[in-house]
Amino acid sequence: MSVPPPDQPLPPESRDRPDPADLSAHDAVLVVPHRFRGPARSGNGGWTAGTLAERVPVDTSPATVEVTLRMPPPLEVTLTVDHLAATGDHAAVTVLCHQGERVAEARAVGTALTPVEAVGPDEAAAAMTTYPGLRSHPFPGCFACGPDRAAGDGLHIFPGPVGPDTVASLWVPHASLAESGDVVDPGVERVGSGTTWAALDCVGGWSEDLEGRPMVLGRMTARVDARPVVGEPHVVVGRRLRSEGRKTFTASTLYDADGRVVATAEHVWLAVDPAVFN
Repeated sequence: MSVPPPDQPLPPESRDRPDPADLSAHDAVLVVPHRFRGPARSGNGGWTAGTLAERVPVDTSPATVEVTLRMPPPLEVTLTVDHLAATGDHAAVTVLCHQGERVAEARAVGTALTPVEAVGPDEAAAAMTTYPGLRSHPFPGCFACGPDRAAGDGLHIFPGPVGPDTVASLWVPHASLAESGDVVDPGVERVGSGTTWAALDCVGGWSEDLEGRPMVLGRMTARVDARPVVGEPHVVVGRRLRSEGRKTFTASTLYDADGRVVATAEHVWLAVDPAVFN
């Protein structure tokens, strides 16, 4: 089933992406607060990737950005953000580093992302009651999908099965996650890029058997058409695509209250021993 075009276009994103020449000292560093953890000792992969993706200079918006995580993102430390120009066969890349080691790399790509088919809000809400993570979770404190997080602290995205290799969850962005206003309607608040990517993150992982096959995010490629509106119900859908050895490939899509695509992503996951991360 294809995703129908919306009756009305989504409003533009509320903030422009930076030009490297305009980067301030604040833009040149990144800190992953403890709130935005995934495993107990490292950042949520989606939040970290999305926050870095926002720093990638692009010619047009919305843009598709690919982020590869090279190591677990450390918490509560200053990470540097550097923009490396294209050289020879190497494309321009934005690099996140800690003490000289690469944490992640981000770059704009031309990848065409196909949305996962929409699921209705009632079906998504019902699926949440069968979320496997409620009985067993490799990272129960995860910002996106951890059941141990208080309401309003974590996202409480609890994906349950809605079809073969497909899961879904309802999600209402909390006011504490608001980062900017809407350029069209000043009375509307929206969450940031990191939170939007986090919402697209774990739902992909749970389309695989995370109980029997614990995994962490290795790469995420996403396009954000419009940032989610605070207080409005959204539906996030994930689908398992295939597995190759330690790698599992998945996709996810975030829909707004009117059933329009807000953002979509693809992921590469790596099977791990959760004890190493916790």
